[in-house]
Amino acid sequence: MADAVFHASGLTYRYPEASSDALSEVDLVVDPGEFVVIAGRSGSGKSTLLRAACGLVPHFHGGRVEGEVEVAGLDANSHGPAELAEVVGLVAQEPETQIVSTTVRAEIELPLELRGVPPAARSRAVEEVSLALAIDGLLERTTDTLSGGELQRVALAAALATRPRLVLLDEPTSQLDPVAGDELISLLRRLNEEWGVAVLLGEHRLERCLAAATRVIALDAGSISFDGAPGEFLEWALDTDPVLATPGARLLREAGLPAPASVRDARRTLRASSIAPNVPQYPGEGGTRDVHRTGREIALALRDVWVELGEGGERTEALRGVDLRIQSGERVALMGRNGAGKSTLLRAAAGLVDRQRGRIDAPRDAALLPQRPGDLFVHERVGDEVRGDAGAAALRRFGLEFLVDSDPRDLSGGERQRLALAIALAGRDTADGELPGALLLDEPTRGMDRARKADLAELVRALAASGTAVMIATHDVEFAATFAERVVLLGRGEVVADGSSEELLSGGWYFSTEVARILDGAATTVEQGSGVLREAGGSARTEERAR
Repeated sequence: MADAVFHASGLTYRYPEASSDALSEVDLVVDPGEFVVIAGRSGSGKSTLLRAACGLVPHFHGGRVEGEVEVAGLDANSHGPAELAEVVGLVAQEPETQIVSTTVRAEIELPLELRGVPPAARSRAVEEVSLALAIDGLLERTTDTLSGGELQRVALAAALATRPRLVLLDEPTSQLDPVAGDELISLLRRLNEEWGVAVLLGEHRLERCLAAATRVIALDAGSISFDGAPGEFLEWALDTDPVLATPGARLLREAGLPAPASVRDARRTLRASSIAPNVPQYPGEGGTRDVHRTGREIALALRDVWVELGEGGERTEALRGVDLRIQSGERVALMGRNGAGKSTLLRAAAGLVDRQRGRIDAPRDAALLPQRPGDLFVHERVGDEVRGDAGAAALRRFGLEFLVDSDPRDLSGGERQRLALAIALAGRDTADGELPGALLLDEPTRGMDRARKADLAELVRALAASGTAVMIATHDVEFAATFAERVVLLGRGEVVADGSSEELLSGGWYFSTEVARILDGAATTVEQGSGVLREAGGSARTEERAR
């Protein structure tokens, strides 16, 4: 396997003090020029496999490893992360943990400098990769002023600057807005096709990357359960574990049609069938609908709120005259491009950011779950983060009861997010506890599979039914469609759109669901789309009988 960029044989790995293996008897070969997507539920071993491919497992995390791993001909058991970095680039699930430099330019230049690349070549590489990732305007910014999505792009730029033979990405679109996410996948496809860079990408939001993939690996409990082409994977997922299937695949399966690996494939399949719907461009064609409900108290109100962040030349207007009111029991998705001001708005609403002007009212308090769940962890044991009967109930609610003795920092990204939710709500949703008037969540779905997102959406509906307003900042359009009745779209610190989810998540190019793009905005969810196709199929059969 000398030509392979990654080769694992009998790879079995267990984290220190863990009760079970994170990887079990993994046999995998990745050749130059392959674009491989790793699928699987939360905790299935995706992140661990990527860590093994760059030497972090076992050299950084410790633990027990068996089997053989080679990366571009180097034995990963005898070569550590620093040596493997010559041939492999990594973008971790939490990019803030791998950013070490003060400025963006210095962060991208650092791996080149460590390799002794001459100054002129370093400058050219920084310029090229920053232009490719549309972060050239961030080069002189200090890294501690960047949003989560901006940090993710900077980490990717640093990984790509050395032009590695293998690029590893762990949930790379989780903190990117739909525009930046599409740009990232397009860039990876170009690097893969034109430079021959092999890509190994772990992802839950498969609808964003399957069209670029040449191959899909599915993991289950640390073992490979599927290895094949994207279309074959979707058919397998629909039969074996529908949680892993994309919305488009589930939509067409319910119509009795083959699973598509892309929106283009889905539209082509529908056109060739007898049930292609003839629908208006989008259901909101008649104008913006008032989504506010009468007779409800205000849970959160912002009036002409201005917030400035940064110091000196980096001082920016993060919020510019925001007017927004959220009523009790409303379910609101807060969306917008990276750096639009979503996190700042939530932090200001929770009283964690000083405003220069305006007024914020939260009559029954506003609780915030921050973007980085690790900020809430203060103990070395999950069970100590949420104690007592209320804590145990919260852990059960989020499927974490079997991890009470684990260190929170050893959990997968999705597990850390769920633990942070348990901490934020433990004891507050019982008969004796008092729910906050508004619950604010900042990108809570990072690392969550579709099943866990569905659980979170159900929790949101239950909280809203009890009178708590829930506002979630998210880039995940599919998740927003499952929980939100209203969408607020930010742009450059201002509210640019505010309407029903059916209106704002359909008919657009980027801020629309996969089902909406397949059906020209006639529906936003699989359930709605299935109804549209059933109606179209019935009309087609009626016309056929008439002929």
